[in-house]
Amino acid sequence: MATVASVWASPPTRTPLIENLVSGVDRYNPNNVGILEDYLYHQIRSEEYDCLANLAILKLYQFNPDLYNPDVVINILIKALTSSPFPDFNLCLSLLDERPISQNPDEPDPLPTLLPVLTTLYNLLQQCRFPAFWAMYRSEEAEALRDNYTVECVGFEDAVRGVVIRAVKAAFKRIGKARLESYLDLSGDELAVYVEKLGWTFEVSIGVVAVPPNLDNNPQSTVVQEAIQLPQLTKIIKHAALIA
Repeated sequence: MATVASVWASPPTRTPLIENLVSGVDRYNPNNVGILEDYLYHQIRSEEYDCLANLAILKLYQFNPDLYNPDVVINILIKALTSSPFPDFNLCLSLLDERPISQNPDEPDPLPTLLPVLTTLYNLLQQCRFPAFWAMYRSEEAEALRDNYTVECVGFEDAVRGVVIRAVKAAFKRIGKARLESYLDLSGDELAVYVEKLGWTFEVSIGVVAVPPNLDNNPQSTVVQEAIQLPQLTKIIKHAALIA
């Protein structure tokens, strides 16, 4: 877990320039917001992710409301949506100021409409309600999100499936094919190929997928032995007698 946290804090794909903007005094320089926004769109196109860099954008928007770009905010939230087990989505929400709905018909702000959709999707993922997540994501309510944003986010659906797989690995040794289909929103050959890539075993005859053992789904009992010397035990008894 420590390694995962280290990668989260400092992704290996982060360039020295971005490192300086994230960690140095230039973090609060509004002139650098364009560089950070370009870096976000690089993440959208490349399946990379850098939470701290994206949070720096939101902080700059917070201090400089004139810089606010709703499309950037939505894309940041989309990337944060699949960051489990880290609370990135909520960290992003904490930096969003309340804004009045735009009255300009030529440039309406899409965030007030899409934020409830994104929040619902995030909650469904966190609650491991995966079939409900896919139903919501495929619904008419999320059409604008799909057509205008996630379609541009390379690997978004596979990133969601990565969240699902982490949960399944932690909870199951074997899982029914139909259930796994509903969790991953895959069926037929697509599911078979996906399971094969994971290295899991598809027991076709009984419609079950075997999940390899890991620390979560196959806990091992351990016996802890403490060697206490007689002088130490004597001190403990004497101390207990004094307290009594």
